[in-house]
Amino acid sequence: MAIRLLAAAAALVSAAVHLGMWFNGVRDEHGIGPLFLLNAVAGVVIAVLLVAWKHWIPFFLVLGLGACTLGAFTISATVGLFGLHEHWVGNLVWTAAIAEAVAILTGVAGLWREASGMRGPVRERVTSSTVER
Repeated sequence: MAIRLLAAAAALVSAAVHLGMWFNGVRDEHGIGPLFLLNAVAGVVIAVLLVAWKHWIPFFLVLGLGACTLGAFTISATVGLFGLHEHWVGNLVWTAAIAEAVAILTGVAGLWREASGMRGPVRERVTSSTVER
C-alpha cells in the first residue's frame, strides 16, 4: 500500500503545481493552457484510482502521467512546445519534475510488483493441480 500512496502523492503534487500555474496565467496560453488543466484533473483522478482500486491499471496511468508530463516539459525546455520555451529554473519547475520522476519510478515499481504478484498464485495453482492428479 505504501507504493500506492507514494504514487498518489506524486500525482497530486504534479496536479497541484499544474493547477497553480494554470491559475497564474498559463490558462491564457493558446494550446498549452488546456493541457495544464487536463494534467491537474488527470493527476487527481489517478491519485484516487491508486488508493481506491487495487489493480495494475492505476500504476500504468501514473507512469504515463509522469512520463508524458516530464517529456513534454523537456521538449518545451529544449526545442519549445506550442510556441512556449521553458527553462529549468524555479521551485515549481523542480517540484513538478521531481514529482513526475517519482510518479514514473513508482509506476514502474507498482507494475513490477503487480506482475510478480500475479505470477506467484497462478504458478502455485498450476503446480498443486498437477500434483493432485
